[in-house]
Amino acid sequence: MNALKFVVMQIKKVSLETINALNKNTLIDHLGIVVTELGDDYLIGRMPVDHRTVQPFGLLHGGASVVLIESLGSIGSGLLVDHNKEFSVGLEVNANHVGAVKRGFVVATARLSHGGRSTHVWVVEVCDESTNKLICTGRLTVMVVDKKQ
Repeated sequence: MNALKFVVMQIKKVSLETINALNKNTLIDHLGIVVTELGDDYLIGRMPVDHRTVQPFGLLHGGASVVLIESLGSIGSGLLVDHNKEFSVGLEVNANHVGAVKRGFVVATARLSHGGRSTHVWVVEVCDESTNKLICTGRLTVMVVDKKQ
């Protein structure tokens, strides 16, 4: 009988400075999102709740939370693929906004839930940094595409 083989994907070890430098002059940079921690199967990022990220009533805009979710998952998948052979693109993102925050920072933890050959799934929790209260929970599905040779 053949034994099943399970491949555990691990995020490539890259400095936080390198990751954050790659985001310069992008939406990620414009919103003040910074990757603060990198683990084997997770990333943590931080985003300010300020004039760039709030809606007209002064609360964190749900769309800003979704940008944070998609950004962390996309960065994570980018650190999983072999860029000489493939690239990754967002396929689907969803979010449930369950709390509100008016100021300070939110911190998001993106965990790799599924690391397949053709898809990755990231589960992300966005919390108020000062209270650790859950603000938003989301999921990003990323497709891994072979480069044309």
